[in-house]
Amino acid sequence: MNFKNRGWTFITMIFKSVLAARLWLIAYVVLIIIPASIFLYAYSQRYSHILEEEVTRSMLQTLKQAEINLDHQLDSLRDTSNSLFLNPKLIQYLSNSTPLNEQIDALKELRYLIDNGQTNTNVFRFRLYVDEKKLFSHEKINFFPIETLMTRPWYEEVKYASGHLVWTGVYQEKFINLEDDKFIFSGIRLLRDPDHYDSISGFLSLDVEAKTLENIVASISLNKDQRVFIVAPDGSIVFHSDKSLLGTKLESKAVLEAIAVNKEGVSQIVENENQQYVVYTTIDATGWKLVAEVPKKGINSRAASLNQFSSVATLTGVTILFLILVFILVAFIVRGMNRRVQTVIKAIKREGVAGLEERSVTPDGDFNLLEKSVDHLIHRVKDLMEETYRSKVQEREAQLRALQAQINPHFLYNTLDTINWIAIGHKAHDISQMIDGLARYFRLSLNKGKDVVTVTDELELAKVYLEIQQTRFPKSFEFAFELAGKDESDEAPKVGLILESCLIPKLTLQPIVENALLHGIRKAKGKTGKITIRAYIDGDDLLLSVSDDGIGMDPDFAQTLLTEPRPAMRTDGSGSSYGLYNVNERIRLFSGEDYGLNIQSQLGEGTTITARFKCQRQIIELSS
Repeated sequence: MNFKNRGWTFITMIFKSVLAARLWLIAYVVLIIIPASIFLYAYSQRYSHILEEEVTRSMLQTLKQAEINLDHQLDSLRDTSNSLFLNPKLIQYLSNSTPLNEQIDALKELRYLIDNGQTNTNVFRFRLYVDEKKLFSHEKINFFPIETLMTRPWYEEVKYASGHLVWTGVYQEKFINLEDDKFIFSGIRLLRDPDHYDSISGFLSLDVEAKTLENIVASISLNKDQRVFIVAPDGSIVFHSDKSLLGTKLESKAVLEAIAVNKEGVSQIVENENQQYVVYTTIDATGWKLVAEVPKKGINSRAASLNQFSSVATLTGVTILFLILVFILVAFIVRGMNRRVQTVIKAIKREGVAGLEERSVTPDGDFNLLEKSVDHLIHRVKDLMEETYRSKVQEREAQLRALQAQINPHFLYNTLDTINWIAIGHKAHDISQMIDGLARYFRLSLNKGKDVVTVTDELELAKVYLEIQQTRFPKSFEFAFELAGKDESDEAPKVGLILESCLIPKLTLQPIVENALLHGIRKAKGKTGKITIRAYIDGDDLLLSVSDDGIGMDPDFAQTLLTEPRPAMRTDGSGSSYGLYNVNERIRLFSGEDYGLNIQSQLGEGTTITARFKCQRQIIELSS
């Protein structure tokens, strides 16, 4: 109920604030909003018209670039046709006065020239239409009788072109050596008998796949609603994405009239109550018109996209005017609110954040909103502090896991290597004992994925490790375990129960034992010695110590092992790392900064490393 009252008070305060500022709001609407809207509308209309012209000009340039590409392709095809048209072997083959044997030789050369010409990636095929009395005139792959061409609609145009290349529109053709029909367009020219120039001896056709035009047209990107096609001077459609329209007359008279005016340009037409732009240019090699129809709404949308910068600039100006007015309003409002601000500041200085939170907030007054905002801020700060504390706890847990994961696993590799050599040298003797020890080691070290273990399990892990190492280094060392309380009144059974309930980080004792063996005993002259492991309780603390009678070390050097991380140890146990820095950091992360390792060592007198833990006990049931 209190929450509803506070919400209603907040809404009432906002309404009062709006009423108090109504004169300023009216002035803002009259002096800024209305004039800015009129200016923005007029400016947008003018700028949109200019952008529309720029967009259409850009479209024309895009179309002209495609036309240049087409001209280049057609000129290249014309040169290929000319090379065959002017070849003496073709003239020799067409001449009626050439002996038959020479015609056969010329035909062979001609076939070679045709095959070469067809290697041009744009050339689909060469076809020769000759007198049916000529050799291979009915071959119907590269040679055809003239009569088959006479039914074509462009026959008369080619005939009266006097040898000039005439380009046909795209049409569908059937080839006997191909299963499917092909859409092609052709460049055809008249061939005359060199001995009787006034008579027709044949026609040369250079065929090009329609995809040559299709690829170029497809590269034209003006608008998503564009329609691009090619029209011949007589208004027939040379190329269109709709194959059913090929060879037909263009139905739109408005488009035909628009493209007939100039060689290139942009025209706006209205057809079926739809406004659209016709962008066109002329392909010089053929006289065809490359035409694009673009709806005006598409132009407007593109112009609108280009108008964004101008709109942003205008809105920025309006915003600046708005900010100026706001600053003026704030100057007047701040003068009236200054006293209340000072009151809140004094309350914070005098009573602190808690005092401000406990203040009773009056429901009336313009400063009620500020007080509520400060109150919300206080709660937010408290939430952030709690989140920070939780994140710190999670960070310490992550650091603990990360350091624990860095324990060098070289011992496992050495053990497997030892098992291998035992199997080879002793015909499987002692392998079962090694495998059993290794299995127990894995079971205890993995601990079902848990990060902490009981002291009993950790001691058992150290015992398994030493048993395996005794197999690896027979008769080289002895070890012993001692469980004792700090006070004489403690009894061994009680100590065992306490140790059973204490939890420590997994794999804490094993690296210390490994250090005693590899760096203490194994580096001694006789490579023999004894390791003693002790566990006892000191008040609320648990202490584990590992002593060896090995070579020992310099006391100053021993302290650096706890303060400086060292390079990783090699798998053979050599190297400079003792792994103690890692273990020390894990214990401090687990128990606190006052806990960790202590090293007592002298050269030639052995080493004792003591690990002190905060005894964190798990709950276990004890029988009476």
